[in-house]
Amino acid sequence: MPAKKKKYYAYFVPGGVSKHGVTDSWTVCEKFVSGKTRARFKAFDNRGDAEAWLKNGARYEAKRALPRPKLEPGIYFDAGTGRGDGVEISVTDEKGKNLLHKTLAPSALNKFGKHLVGNADATNNYGELLALRYALEIARATRVKKVFGDSKLVIEFWSQWRIKRKDLPEETVALADDVSRAREVFEKADGSVGRISGDFNPADLGFHR
Repeated sequence: MPAKKKKYYAYFVPGGVSKHGVTDSWTVCEKFVSGKTRARFKAFDNRGDAEAWLKNGARYEAKRALPRPKLEPGIYFDAGTGRGDGVEISVTDEKGKNLLHKTLAPSALNKFGKHLVGNADATNNYGELLALRYALEIARATRVKKVFGDSKLVIEFWSQWRIKRKDLPEETVALADDVSRAREVFEKADGSVGRISGDFNPADLGFHR
């Protein structure tokens, strides 16, 4: 009787500090994901494919491939927590080219050209707000008139003076005020901030599913 083929299980559990890894034991994987909201896991025939799935954001394949639209020239931003080190932010052009080096020192960027938020208590929404701040700075410096992101909360509320001040940390409220002021200046100079689907955001970190 042939030996049972070995399986590798990749798991990802989002949260303040996400948990992720690869194991060859379903029992171990089950302990990590059982009962956890938004936990994701997948079985693979080899460890390399399992690790690659995690590296690419632990996203399940879409049932139907969506046609990619032609993106407008502009500055795009995103935030995510999928690498497990905390909230990470990304700012790129429409082709996915990193742009954070235009406003942050090299020491503030990781090996992927992204910025890891230093506050251990930072939320993904705080990261989206900070990413928009840097996107606006880069847009003004490079004279680009359009900025895009996929966060409805940040684009339609927090960056337009619409924030529940009593319910959020002072640091978040202060950043929202700073970004709202910066956005007003940007839009008075004929700039615009718009939304794009996370499926097509070239700055997408792949962790917000």
